[in-house]
Amino acid sequence: MTTETATATIFFPSSEDLVHEEIVLRNPNTLKPWWRYLISKSDSPFKERFVIYERALKALPGSYKLWYAYLRERLNAVRDLPVIHPQYEGLNNTFERALVTMHRMPKIWLMYLQTLTEQKLITKTRRTFDRALRALPVTQHGRIWESYLEFASQEGIPVETALRVHRRYLRYDPSHIEDFIEFLLKSGRWQESAESLASLLNGEFQSSKGKSKYSLWMDLLDVVVHHADEVSGLDVDAIIRGGIRKYREEVGMLWNSLADYYVRKGLLEKARDIYEEGMMKAVTVRDSVLYSTCTRDLRKVVLRKEWN
Repeated sequence: MTTETATATIFFPSSEDLVHEEIVLRNPNTLKPWWRYLISKSDSPFKERFVIYERALKALPGSYKLWYAYLRERLNAVRDLPVIHPQYEGLNNTFERALVTMHRMPKIWLMYLQTLTEQKLITKTRRTFDRALRALPVTQHGRIWESYLEFASQEGIPVETALRVHRRYLRYDPSHIEDFIEFLLKSGRWQESAESLASLLNGEFQSSKGKSKYSLWMDLLDVVVHHADEVSGLDVDAIIRGGIRKYREEVGMLWNSLADYYVRKGLLEKARDIYEEGMMKAVTVRDSVLYSTCTRDLRKVVLRKEWN
């Protein structure tokens, strides 16, 4: 016998309850008598109110008002308990019962998802988020996605799980691309970061964060140069030379970055050629001084590797 069943069998209405009992027995499918009954028991222990809620919901399983109030009270009843307490299993089962008829109610889903997230039930929580998105109309998905992304950003969530969440959200809201790229960079997913940044720069993209194309281009440069061995499929030489033509104030730094790229790829002769080409094409004193400062140490690295 479960705790809930045991509680139900030992509860007997008091003499003050008899009036309400007579009314609900005559009108079991009407919400108001049940609601008045619950109000009259507002100072009673939850185990007594629990029985009334269960009886009322058996008669009125489609009542949002009853389910919402019941679930709120059940949440309050476990609030001070550790998440591994057995009462949480009863709470989760109650939410599942509610969703049989309340599956079109986003607030019920959100309540359930919040408590699952707090319980650290990663797989169950992810699957429940997916169920909510399938059950609710697209016009209400925004409320679910906000919580889903918060869940995906929690510590302890596997990177692959979080990636699936972000990729799926990107299909729902393409403007999320910058947040997605930030997540990729934070997660060390250099290949996908580079591909996403390159795709962004090739289109007519307007940043929702106020970032310029130059800023995004510099992010791409940082990824393809500093993680040269982990990024493939992009013409890095063409990307950097395009920047040299476009961003004249950064010529020295960009030639240095191109040489650095080849050093990291182990192509030392190519890197030396880039240094020479850059010095020949430096057209201002500022280019030359900046180039000389930026490349001095890297030239030593190239020569040292050649001697070895």
